[in-house]
Amino acid sequence: MGAHTAPALLIAAPASGQGKTTLTAALARLHARAGRRVRVFKCGPDFLDPLWHALASGAPVHQIDLWMTGEEDIRERLHAAAQEADLILVEGVMGLFDGEPSAADLARRFGLPVLAVINASSMAGTFGALAHGLQHYRPGLPWAGVLANQVGSDRHAQMLQDSLDDPSHWLGALRRDAAWTLPERHLGLTVAGEIDDALQRLDAAADVLSGTPLGRMGPEDLQRWVVHFAPPVKLTAPPQLLAGRKVAVARDRAFCFIYDANLDTLRALGAEVVHFSPLAGEAVPACDALWLPGGYPELHAQTLGAQHAVRASLLAHVEAGRPVWAECGGMMALFDELETREGEVHAMWGLLPGRVTMQKRLAALGPQQLALSQGTLRGHTFHYSTAATSAKVLTRTARPDAEPVPDAGEALYQLGSVRASYFHAWFASAPAAAASLFLPTAQGEPQ
Repeated sequence: MGAHTAPALLIAAPASGQGKTTLTAALARLHARAGRRVRVFKCGPDFLDPLWHALASGAPVHQIDLWMTGEEDIRERLHAAAQEADLILVEGVMGLFDGEPSAADLARRFGLPVLAVINASSMAGTFGALAHGLQHYRPGLPWAGVLANQVGSDRHAQMLQDSLDDPSHWLGALRRDAAWTLPERHLGLTVAGEIDDALQRLDAAADVLSGTPLGRMGPEDLQRWVVHFAPPVKLTAPPQLLAGRKVAVARDRAFCFIYDANLDTLRALGAEVVHFSPLAGEAVPACDALWLPGGYPELHAQTLGAQHAVRASLLAHVEAGRPVWAECGGMMALFDELETREGEVHAMWGLLPGRVTMQKRLAALGPQQLALSQGTLRGHTFHYSTAATSAKVLTRTARPDAEPVPDAGEALYQLGSVRASYFHAWFASAPAAAASLFLPTAQGEPQ
């Protein structure tokens, strides 16, 4: 298995909120609707941006992160994508050099040319200084060019273009236009599947992009950014620890924070994966284990709390001793009560004692790891609620490559066969540990 090549770009910015997601999705849509095969990846732990990129490209979108997913996992995914793709796009995270490791580290490690998008709404000559700094701040950074976002006029665009050291690095300007702006809410972008005109917005963004030097590039032009993707070291298939077991996964607008790679890992462990919608009143299907992933239970608290048949099926599942892994929003739905930011209190499913309360400010954010006897799962935390509960704390997560600290990190709660945490796990980082979450406690982590 040798190296494969494909044009590739890492879309980055000097900070969050510059337009990385919009540009990435617009570029993916522009080429996908022209009949080209586009594969998009998201740098860092993110559930929402990939949903827009999957809609734009028509292909699955996976996360890649040098710490959370690991270099070999990234190498395998990029190499596989290069076998089939006409264009590979990687959306960065935060600013280009933010985080440890950063999007710039990823670009240098895999030779991904960086396309910087800069919100230029309140600048002129400084645009060139920012572009120069992004390109030269770290040695050896592959560079594609720069695109200006939120530009006010043709005259403004010309001033920005004239500020660059190298005119060949100018890839165009996007004008201010609410028609193709991607809508947001408190956890980030609104879920693409909830927006009736989501595809129309992407088409509008692609149309605007088609008028730029970047958007006018065809397959031959893209060859300037060809990357050689080396094959991964031969990876060992995970043990079939879930062979013969059926894992039910809640999946709807309330429970939508799901890494596709996590589902792949469950299947690689031997599990059969089935989906159901608690929001639609679907009871837990016949299964050996249950996963309640994160999402937006706070936006659907009244409806979820009134799903008595769902609650009854959950209770029967737990009373039978069958495992439940509840992540963040999935955990929130299991508590007795949920209090919204407006102060409304809703009765939830009552499988965990206590109340979760939505906050106006972010309660926790960042990479975390969960050490279990079968291995250490890597992942992250990102939530606006806090939990007050008497449920047993089995252990706590820790910052990357650190030991757990008392009363710090995210609690792993356990009550009977229910294990729950604000922690979002990347299952492929420790498949045996991931499998233990879906095995009875006698076979998985001890009580």
